Amino acid sequence: MGKIVSAAATSHTFGVADGVEAQAQRIFDGIDRIGHAILASRPDVILIATSDHLVNFSLDFQIPLAVGISDEWCPYGDLGVPRQPFPGHREFATALVAFSATKGFDLVAVENVKPDHGLAMPNAIINRGMHIPVVPIYINTVMTPAPTCARSHALGKAVREFVETGRPAQERVAIVATGGLSHWICLPDSGRVNAIWDLALIEQIVTGRGAELAELSSDAIVRDGGNGGLEMATWAFMAGTTGESRGEMVYYEEMTAWWTGMGGVLMNLDGS
Repeated sequence: MGKIVSAAATSHTFGVADGVEAQAQRIFDGIDRIGHAILASRPDVILIATSDHLVNFSLDFQIPLAVGISDEWCPYGDLGVPRQPFPGHREFATALVAFSATKGFDLVAVENVKPDHGLAMPNAIINRGMHIPVVPIYINTVMTPAPTCARSHALGKAVREFVETGRPAQERVAIVATGGLSHWICLPDSGRVNAIWDLALIEQIVTGRGAELAELSSDAIVRDGGNGGLEMATWAFMAGTTGESRGEMVYYEEMTAWWTGMGGVLMNLDGS
């Protein structure tokens, strides 16, 4: 059986640092620290849960849940992310699609995509050298209706079962959720950050109560965390893969200059 050896969640944007240099440095350092922990767990593959930002999936093709299947990925290049190719893991992803179907998840297999900043920015910091194969898990929260936190959490539980029962012995898997925290996009409240909401959700996760994220309704998220806060579904997915494990908050910044709360957590797993 395989094993999830590390898991983390982090916001995935990176804005201009002018005037907020200290905050921007703390954010980078936080994501970098997460990356060191992920690499130290020696994963054979990294599953990165993210949302596409209308780069690959247009409103003409509103795909809620998908898995990237390819031998190699080349970033789209937004937010200044270098268009440096990095490896995929076709066999793992193909097997995951098949297993998920037995658990009631009809995941769309996508191959000809170029990961945008939601995946490529944190991967560029975490996956130093771009040597570890990546399987993208798309939880497409820009679509209407977006996948719920409950559905995403259940998918995370299914992925954990897949790793532990359907993968080769000794295979090591890392989980990284990207997105959030509170932010309002193209709405009257654009620029607002709800730090109280952000920190409350982080507290739930790091104290082993990540399953409570599944109780968040989309309406409640949009009210308290903005439409961009729907990306918390990826954090719910990560919580589904780690069960009642506890963790620690690595960083948090109320980044009003970037119109978003920025935070990251690292779960305490036995990566032996």
